[in-house]
Amino acid sequence: MTSLFRYNLIMKKIITLLLLSTTYIFSNINAVVSIAPEVTFVKAIGGDKVDVSLMVQVGNSPHTYEPKPSQMTAIAKADLYFAIDVEFEHVWLPKFHSLNDKMQIVDLADGVTKIEMAHGHHAHESHDEHDGKDPHIWTSPANVKVIAQNIYKALSTIDSDNTKYYENNLNLFLTKIDNTDKQIKEHLSTLKGSRTFMVFHPSWGYFAKEYDLTQIAVEVEGKSPKPRELVHLIKEAKEEKVSAIITQPEFSDASAKVIANELHIPVVKISPMAENWSDTLITMAKTVAGQN
Repeated sequence: MTSLFRYNLIMKKIITLLLLSTTYIFSNINAVVSIAPEVTFVKAIGGDKVDVSLMVQVGNSPHTYEPKPSQMTAIAKADLYFAIDVEFEHVWLPKFHSLNDKMQIVDLADGVTKIEMAHGHHAHESHDEHDGKDPHIWTSPANVKVIAQNIYKALSTIDSDNTKYYENNLNLFLTKIDNTDKQIKEHLSTLKGSRTFMVFHPSWGYFAKEYDLTQIAVEVEGKSPKPRELVHLIKEAKEEKVSAIITQPEFSDASAKVIANELHIPVVKISPMAENWSDTLITMAKTVAGQN
C-alpha cells in the first residue's frame, strides 16, 4: 500500500511538471497596445505567438481615454506594453507600470522623427500640444516600417527561440507596407493641381509630409472655429479646390458640415484609429485625389 501510494504521488508530480512545462512552452506572449492600428502591427509580426489586448477601443479618443477596470486585468498579466506616444499614455503608463512592474514598456516611436502638431490652418503652423509634436506617426508608411522593426526587436528579445519566425513575419509585413505605399502613390498621381486637403482634426501630418501634401485643419487649437475663422476656411478651401472634408468618428463634424454645405462637397469620415491601417491610408489617398 505504501509503495502504491508513493508511486501515485511520484506520477502526480511528473504529470504536474509535464503540464507546467507544456504550458510554458506553448504559452503566448501577452502584449497590450494603446490604439487599434497597433493591433494590426503587432499581430503582423507576432502572429500566433502573441496575444494582443487593446486599450483605446475604436470610436474613442486617445486624447481623453481612461481604461476600464476590466482592462487593468490585461495590464496585470502583460509581458509587453507597446506604447506609441498618444496622449493618454502620458498619464496612465506610470500607473500601468506600478500595477505590473515586470511588464516591459516598448516605445514604438523610437527612431521616428517627429513633426510639429498642426492646428488651425496649414501644416507648418503649430501650438503647444503633445509637447508640440504630432503623435499620429502611424499615418506614414515609412514610419510604420520603423514601428515594425521596433516590434520585431522587442519580440525577438523576449522570445529569442522564435527570432526566425518573427523575422519572416517582419519581412512579409515590410512587403505589405511597400505595396500600400505604391497604391497610395498611384491614386495621388492623378492630382493635377492643388495638393491640399481639408480635415477637421489635424491627424494626417505625417501622411501629408510623406506625399508632399498640405492639410488644412478646421479646428483651431483643439476647438471648433469661430464664425470669422469659418469664413476664412471656406475662402481657402475654394482657392485650393478642396474636393472633400475629412472628419473622424471620434470628433464632432458640425463645423465641417457647415463648410461642406457652403462648398457643395462631401464630408468623408476616415479614422486614423481604425485597425485596418492599410485600407485606411489607401482610402485617404483616394479621397484626397477626389476619387471618393
